[in-house]
Amino acid sequence: GMGEVWRAEHVMLARPAAIKLIRTAGDGAAPSRDVQKRFEREARATARLSSPHTVQIYDYGTTKEGTFYYVMELLDGFDLDTLVKDFGQVPPERAIHFLRQACDSLAEAHARGLIHRDIKPANIYVCQYGIEVDFVKVLDFGLVKTASGLDPADATLTAVGTIAGTPGYMSPEMALGRDVGPAADIYSLGCVGYWLLTGRPVFERDTPVELIIDHARTAPPSLSERSPVPLPPGLEEVLLACLEKDPERRPASVVELAARLEAIHTSEAWTSERARRFWVDHPRRAVAVADAPTVEFAQATPRVGRAG
Repeated sequence: GMGEVWRAEHVMLARPAAIKLIRTAGDGAAPSRDVQKRFEREARATARLSSPHTVQIYDYGTTKEGTFYYVMELLDGFDLDTLVKDFGQVPPERAIHFLRQACDSLAEAHARGLIHRDIKPANIYVCQYGIEVDFVKVLDFGLVKTASGLDPADATLTAVGTIAGTPGYMSPEMALGRDVGPAADIYSLGCVGYWLLTGRPVFERDTPVELIIDHARTAPPSLSERSPVPLPPGLEEVLLACLEKDPERRPASVVELAARLEAIHTSEAWTSERARRFWVDHPRRAVAVADAPTVEFAQATPRVGRAG
């Protein structure tokens, strides 16, 4: 929505990076103070997190033209939305592998009192990271809020995007405009697992309003009936628990969710060898979300990605 991402290179270090900018109004006017405040909140919130599965933020600031930016690590791979659209559903053992890593990122955020509020396949990135492959990074904490409540300006900040969250992955409490806690991210992570295993969102409707109503009121369709392969015992139960309408009926935390996923026995293990075979067979592409020095020390090249 509110930003755009450019691939960049640090002039002195020759290091690839990504720079996220606030998209200015069509008339060329500088971003409003409220938009800048929301953007700065995202940068500060993400920079506080040190999990290897959270995208790293190196710097943020304002250009001479008044455009707000922050600089992140450049990731080499695919977001989970693209991964499934391009290559199809993933096997259950790989889906579990992805979800457990996302839990690691969110566990730290929740422990620090931060709730993501926009977990979706496009905000979970799987990449080659150093010598590792199938390494997950959680992106875009742009709708982050504190568990103790939003600051007094949050109503204005949320209004920037007209709706806080993505309708296809929105928890019932968000859909109903109620207070949200870590359970909202658990619900959205359940939706991500559903997407990974079936190649379809939990609900499919023509309008965002219909999607929001379904997430608030409608029971999710059977996951096993939509999955092209048999699911291991317990996996559907865990994901449907994440999709409970009542937050109290979901896993108590992402730590508990990760433990329940780890306890599931699959017919095959998702090994590093299998992961490397995928990456050899499917060439990677570097896309936006990166860490780097300030914009004054970076040299931008044509845009290659987008902000969530």
